[in-house]
Parts: sequence; C-alpha cells; structure tokens
Amino acid sequence: MPARRRTVLLTAGVALALTAGPLAAPALAHTPSPAAPPPASSAPVPTTPASAPVARHSAPNATALRAALDGVPGAHATAALVRIGGGDGVWRGSAGVRDLAGGGPADADARFRAGSVTKVVTAAVVLDLVADGRIALDRPVQHYLPGLLGPAFRPVTVRQLLNHTSGIRPGDSLGSTVEEEYSHRFDALSPTQVVASAVAKGPEFRPGSRQHYLNVNYTILGLLIEKVTGHAYATEARRRVLLPAGMQDTGFPGADPRIHGPHNRGYQAMPGPDGTTRLVDVTEWNQADRWAAGDMISTTADLERLVTALFQGRIVPEPQLREMFRVPAHIKGATYSAGLQRYEHEGRVYWFKSGARYGYSTGVAATRDLSRTVVYSVNDTNAKDESGNPVVQAVVQAALK
Repeated sequence: MPARRRTVLLTAGVALALTAGPLAAPALAHTPSPAAPPPASSAPVPTTPASAPVARHSAPNATALRAALDGVPGAHATAALVRIGGGDGVWRGSAGVRDLAGGGPADADARFRAGSVTKVVTAAVVLDLVADGRIALDRPVQHYLPGLLGPAFRPVTVRQLLNHTSGIRPGDSLGSTVEEEYSHRFDALSPTQVVASAVAKGPEFRPGSRQHYLNVNYTILGLLIEKVTGHAYATEARRRVLLPAGMQDTGFPGADPRIHGPHNRGYQAMPGPDGTTRLVDVTEWNQADRWAAGDMISTTADLERLVTALFQGRIVPEPQLREMFRVPAHIKGATYSAGLQRYEHEGRVYWFKSGARYGYSTGVAATRDLSRTVVYSVNDTNAKDESGNPVVQAVVQAALK
C-alpha cells in the first residue's frame, strides 16, 4: 500500500459565524421494546431555540483529531475527511490517498456517497411541504398514496414514516452478501419494486408501537413527495433544500453509477476463494434503489452547510423544524426523530445522521445551538459492517472531546 499521506488544517480560536459539520456517532444499535399503543402525538425533547446565544465549550481537540487520522490509509480506510465547525471553533483534516493504484493525497474537497444522510434532506422536504399545507403529519400515507399498502396494514401516518415507527418491513435488495450485491452493482430495483416487496411481507408491528429504523420508510416518503408535488424527488430536494443551503456540489445520481467531479475512490474488502482478503474498487455502483433513503452524493462542506441552514431555520420553518428534534416519548429507548437521531454525551445532546454505502461511511451532526458541528467521510473498506469502523469511532470520540 502506498505510503500514508495526510494534510491537516487547524483554525485556532472560536469561529465568529456559525458553520456546521456533523459528527458520526459511536455504534448506537438498539432493539426497540414493544410498548403500549401510542398517544396522539410525541413529546418534544427540550431544545435550545436557534436564535438563542451559542454556548461556549472547549475548542476542538486538535491533538486527538490528528491522532484519529493516524494509520490512514490502512486496513480499515483508504482515506478520511473531517470537518468540525460551530461556535466552539473550527478544525479541518484529511488523510489517506485518492486511489490505491495511482496514489496521491486524498482530496479534502472530494465528493462521496452520503448514504442515509440523504434522509435528512428527505425529511426536510416533507416538513417544508407540511409548512406549505400540502401534507399533514398525522394523516395516513394511504390517503395520499391509495393502494400502496395492502389491506393487512392499519393506517400509517406520515409522522410514523418520518420517525421509523410505521411497522413496515424492509424491502428487498439485490443480494444478501456483498459479493452478491457487487455482481448486481449496475442493476437496480425501482422504488415501487422495493416498496412492493416490503408490503408483500406484511406488517412487522402495529404502527406507532415500536421504532425500527428502515430505508423503506423514506422510500415511501420519496413517493409521497412526488405524488403531492407532481415533480421528481430530486427536483423538490434541490429547490427546497440544496439551493437554500448553498449545496452546489450535492446531487442525486439516479441510475448513473459514477461519482462525477473530484472524488477519492472507494474500496471494499472481499474474501477470495483461497481465504485471503483483497480490496476491490467499488466506486462505480448504481444506487438508484436507495433513492430518497440513500442515493445522495455530497461533500463535507455541503453537509456542513446543510446542518447549519437547517438548524438555523433557513430551510424548514421553526414550527415544523421541531419535528426533527422530537423522539417518540411513549416508546422506551427510542432515539430517532424526523431524519435525525438523538445522542447524549457527557450532558451534551447531539443530533446526527450516519450513512454507509460500499466504499464510503459518512456522518453529520450538530448540537441544536450549533456550538459544535462535525462532518466526516471515511473511505471505509467494510462500510456495511455493523460492528463499526475503528477509524470512524476514533474520529467520533475525538470530535466529542
């Protein structure tokens, strides 16, 4: 493997303007427990209004952050980009190589597959449509998309799709192993096929009684957006979120398997027939079946712009924005809100979203008052491994110091 290359830029002192860059949270896997039938609404988690003064904490720990990037490139990651901002201060760092064949330092401004961070955009579009009076959170999705869910399903509200309490089972994919999926990397299931495969399995639980994070909820929300607006999902996402946030390097590739523009190539560890493991270039991959749940390509700077504009109320009006900081109070252990997840560390609450596509792990998060924001993109050699990538975990822990 080529010699390690790393660049780090540290801006000491406190940032005068609020910027955002989210963080990756440590593994937070949990199995929701069954609960009694839900009340009519969920209780909000107390939050700080966007207009409140930013609380000052210690500046980003440059030493810990530099150490988190040591060893890149290595067995777990070929490149890593980290962007921290907010009222506490600013830190930027990158490590690794652009590609294993030609080497060259990792591009700090590279585009990458953001995976499930796409759900933040989808939730914002839906909530903006709620603000416009075109969608009602507590109206069943069956009202907007009649016939989509079969007779076996009770009414599933838009709110329940947003916070993953719908009870709809996961949709099918193009393989159960990375090797199977890789062989179909230029194929795709349509969103309607994905939803139909989920519906055919019947409900998993009564809507609103449990929380189970699944892509299919946001695939249905993508269909809902298209139905009520008459426009393509990507068109509404650009108009309502990307343009207001100034996200000029973000887009939705659809069936195009390429990442256009500057990017660091992604690799996946694949087992060989002789028992050895090799890194396979997985940069080109059709992600169209992930669609409104995970199809977006972005940059760390654009994701920083997203969380900043969003938390400042410049994308979704404040009354609807509260839904992004609201977890179902009646469900024990629930952590997911509309598009985000709540995580508390040493008395400080972060709202984050992570994403993983083969070759790329991404995270974005911030405190409600934007005193600390973190964005990372790691060219993860086993991005779908639920045990967690050591580089990602090191970056997260350093970002929280």
